[in-house]
Amino acid sequence: MNLFDTHCHLDFPQFDKDRDEVFRRMRDAGVGRMVVVSVELEQHDRLARLAEEREGVWFSAGVHPNHAIDAEPGVEELLACASHPRCVAIGETGLDYFRHRVSPDVQQERFRIHVEASRRSGKPLIVHMRQADEDTLRLLRETGAESGIMHCFSSTRDIARQALDLGFYISFSGNVTFKGNDMLRDVAAYVPLDRMLVETDAPYLAPMPYRGKRNEPAYVREVAACIAHVRGMGLEELAGRTTENALNAFLLAEEEA
Repeated sequence: MNLFDTHCHLDFPQFDKDRDEVFRRMRDAGVGRMVVVSVELEQHDRLARLAEEREGVWFSAGVHPNHAIDAEPGVEELLACASHPRCVAIGETGLDYFRHRVSPDVQQERFRIHVEASRRSGKPLIVHMRQADEDTLRLLRETGAESGIMHCFSSTRDIARQALDLGFYISFSGNVTFKGNDMLRDVAAYVPLDRMLVETDAPYLAPMPYRGKRNEPAYVREVAACIAHVRGMGLEELAGRTTENALNAFLLAEEEA
């Protein structure tokens, strides 16, 4: 098995007591690589240490759209964090209108700053989109965003098509396994195999049969198994293809060759 968890938060305190065991279970499940994603720039040092100390770990630089902060990050500040050799993406960024910790106007300006950092660094965006589909896609078009990942995709086939038309990868998380989520499984069957990624968003969104528990990278196997089933293909093939996509999305293909 050769799986890549493209989005998790393994530096969070939920893993402080058993992080070594979480890594062991991840390896036992056939998950060999991950990107640990930033929600605030204060994480930078611990994310960098985690990536330096563990094989198959990379990280991102960014501020979550609904993360309340005293001062907004500038492009140069993001670029400085992204200059670390193990930093492979900008984000997570985007728009989240489900909660109201940060106003839409501030979120949109923050999003534009992240897009500019992505353009200047040449590193892909990790896009968080929740109840903000139209504004997210509009801003991606307006800013000329060039590459990235639609993280934890949870919208319709039409929204997926628009994101694909912009050149973005579609990443599926544990919610694709939830009972009654046939719409999202339909999207997983629709997305071209060469534009699909899998993730956990750990410690959140644990897939069936672990729903309600702390999520962890080992469980990305359940996400991949669900998608393989709806596409009528083997898990090994789905794992290999999504890992190849992840290496391409994060510009790691040559490094890992």
